[in-house]
Amino acid sequence: MEKVKDFEIAKGISPNKLTRQMKESGGFTAKNLAISVDILEEMLKDNDSLNFLSFPACIIATGTRGIIKDMLKRKWFDVVVTTCGTLDHDLARCYKDYYQGEFMMDDKELFKRGISRLGNILVPDECYGEIIEKKMTQFLQEIHSEGKRELATHELCWEIGKRLDESSLLYWCWKNSIPVIVPGITDGAVGYQLWQFSQDHDLRINVLKDEKLLSDMVWEAKKSGALIIGGGISKHHVLWWNLFKKGLDYAVYITTAVEYDGSLSGARPREAISWGKIREKAKTVTIEADATIVLPTIYAALLERF
Repeated sequence: MEKVKDFEIAKGISPNKLTRQMKESGGFTAKNLAISVDILEEMLKDNDSLNFLSFPACIIATGTRGIIKDMLKRKWFDVVVTTCGTLDHDLARCYKDYYQGEFMMDDKELFKRGISRLGNILVPDECYGEIIEKKMTQFLQEIHSEGKRELATHELCWEIGKRLDESSLLYWCWKNSIPVIVPGITDGAVGYQLWQFSQDHDLRINVLKDEKLLSDMVWEAKKSGALIIGGGISKHHVLWWNLFKKGLDYAVYITTAVEYDGSLSGARPREAISWGKIREKAKTVTIEADATIVLPTIYAALLERF
């Protein structure tokens, strides 16, 4: 049995020392956050591990986009699985600004002003739908004029990424040849522009090419690990493919979802073990918290360990 130790925080304490004290404090979610840093450090330093990063689009509308971008810039992950909204927000924010708001604003008034609310983030029409339509029309015309007629979603993400600036996570995925898999590619503004373009152009998206890539990567992997933020299709796609190699060896979940309703988003690692999606002896932890709070702390602590 280990003693519960009080925090002893001095001015200027480093994130790494802070998370180590969180582990010693024995206190609830703080300890799980500290454990996640240990697991991720081991996972990222394991040269035999194929490492996945999964996250929902909403956090890309926030400053947390910078954390995701920096992790990919540093090549910490081998493959990304996300939703179409990630492409939307990443592209839009390269050209336009989003703004800070409040959760309890008058949504009827915001609608009249042409401003959409994403939690406490404000997204004016010209900063989302309008700029995405303009840029995707341009990008797709360029792609088509280059003779490309069929793309996997990860190929599309690279095509978009190489046309964006260095603030973009898609740019760094293209630069570092990290595939970005988007299983629900039509569920967003970029996806809608793909459909619009397809009405009078012979350009198609082939999601089965993504599945072939995932199959090859998983079957060749000796080990695998994942940082899974949130839930939904992105989370399940990572877990599903790792079932075929008898499960993840490392898994860190960050979620605010509950498990009592049987949802995949709220399911804990122990449930995935029953499916064979996570190995029985895998190193796992769930952090029950808002990713915009804990992810910067995790990233800052990890930076000190590399």
